[in-house]
Amino acid sequence: MSFQSIPGQERVKRILQNSLRTDKVSHAYIFTGPSGTGRRQMALAFAQALYCQVLPDDACGECLDCRKVEHGNHPDLHWVKPDGASIKIEQIRELQKQFSYRAVASGLKMYVLEDADKMTVQAANSLLKFLEEPTSRVVAVLITDNGQALLPTIRSRSQWVPFAPLSRHLMVSALQSEGHSSVLIQAAVRLAAGTDAARELIQGNGFAEIRNLVIQLTKESLTRLPTAMLTAQQKMAKSELSDQLPMFMDMLILWLKDMVRLSLGDRNDLVYADQTEWMAGQSLSYDMKHWVHCLDQAIELQKRLRFHANPQLVLEKMLMQLKGV
Repeated sequence: MSFQSIPGQERVKRILQNSLRTDKVSHAYIFTGPSGTGRRQMALAFAQALYCQVLPDDACGECLDCRKVEHGNHPDLHWVKPDGASIKIEQIRELQKQFSYRAVASGLKMYVLEDADKMTVQAANSLLKFLEEPTSRVVAVLITDNGQALLPTIRSRSQWVPFAPLSRHLMVSALQSEGHSSVLIQAAVRLAAGTDAARELIQGNGFAEIRNLVIQLTKESLTRLPTAMLTAQQKMAKSELSDQLPMFMDMLILWLKDMVRLSLGDRNDLVYADQTEWMAGQSLSYDMKHWVHCLDQAIELQKRLRFHANPQLVLEKMLMQLKGV
């Protein structure tokens, strides 16, 4: 996997490739940023470039070392993932044991920790000692959603490499080329920070159904509120919605943002573009302040859900807000 095969993250590519060209590769990197932004792919591309026998600052993809990295059987590359809910001290000790042996060919050993912020305290302290006193030439990559959750002493001994959310245009183009539904793409790229995360949303259980339910409940709320309340109760009682309510609120917020835009006469770049005519008509039934207020309420209710507010009450209150009751 070459660096150029990864969409976006041009700044990250420059940092890593410059370090390769100048032979100033750091002993430790923290790849931090939202899930789905290409951190894992970048770590793989970096590993291939480090071991590549042909190119000085990228992976050729053809040499023996490149193929070994790609197939996950390079003897000097170790990939560590959480064992259950965390990375445990036994995993770090096993890593240290492996690194006590001499590198097979290149003289360089590399390890990648996925979800590095999930290390136990004991594992983090053991890793810190490993960072301070490596037994051989070592490069470490720590992948995390939240680099600030790592020990300050680990952060101070590592090069910080931030990953930014991908541009919406790049994500849309990539997902369209894969043949995904355009109406699902428009929602997914606004809820995810990268193409992989957006794809997972689209392909996940219930994403399309939740979108359809947002359309159904908003229509019923604005025209037949008692019917909407009954539908909501039925969905919650069957547990079809209770587990998916945070996603429902995310999708509803996107719907409300569309309503604010439509009330201003703007029909461009709508998430619910397939519902434009009906939504445009309804948007004019209320003052724009109503939709802004509903949007504020939806964001507030979404926060309450995180603190274990009653899902049924949250949903019913939101539906009444839409009607203006």
